[in-house]
Amino acid sequence: MYAVKIPEDSEVFGPSGASAFTRFGYSAAVRAGNHLFIAGTIGRRPDGEIAETIEEQTEIALRRIEEILRLEGLDLSALVDITSYHVDIHQHLPGFLEAKKRLVTAEPYPAWSMIGVSGLASPGLLIEIRATAAYPE
Repeated sequence: MYAVKIPEDSEVFGPSGASAFTRFGYSAAVRAGNHLFIAGTIGRRPDGEIAETIEEQTEIALRRIEEILRLEGLDLSALVDITSYHVDIHQHLPGFLEAKKRLVTAEPYPAWSMIGVSGLASPGLLIEIRATAAYPE
């Protein structure tokens, strides 16, 4: 078992995003056996600002997942299970689905659970996405 480290110079996470894992005491992702467990990712831009729209937040969160997968030699097609947490899910679902459709294109699609929540860690966050990927056998 080992933790995936996000480089401090990551263009996707930015310096504050990469250091947040240490600051808050958790790993971006952990490999256990043939699975990679990816912590919840959010729609915070590399400069630390939260994107305003659900579409941009979804894209940023999925790009962060994609970057973690890339660091492990994988891509989005390795995803097997995803859970997304949505503030105002009914209002934001169409924009979320549009962004998701542009990025998650490989069949078979991962299993996906969408959960409505009253809020996330920072005001302005509309979505958080956690995922599990499988390494090739």
